Amino acid sequence: MGQPTHGHGGHDAGHEGGHGSLKSYVIGFILSIVLTIIPLVVVMNDMMGKTGTIVLILIMAVLQFAVQLWFFMHLKEGENAKWNISALLFAILILFLVVVGSIWIMNYNMVAH
Repeated sequence: MGQPTHGHGGHDAGHEGGHGSLKSYVIGFILSIVLTIIPLVVVMNDMMGKTGTIVLILIMAVLQFAVQLWFFMHLKEGENAKWNISALLFAILILFLVVVGSIWIMNYNMVAH
């Protein structure tokens, strides 16, 4: 009878272990904002050429993806952290191979014709 029966009762004590801390969320949020503002400022002020802008946007997108996984999706935490990271790296490798292979095939077909 002494323990609360509502859903949030016993979660405060283990908050650090299972989920990110407030500090972790704030750092992730600030990094997300910065990684969004940088390409926005570059595009709005026409600070780079077309190729440079595209490369910058792609780099910021990859970094944003990493920040989201690290700070908000808790990829590094839990009992299966090594397997989660390994599976993610494998998926990124497959994605990279599909994209690069597709570009290579399209480029080959454009040059051949």
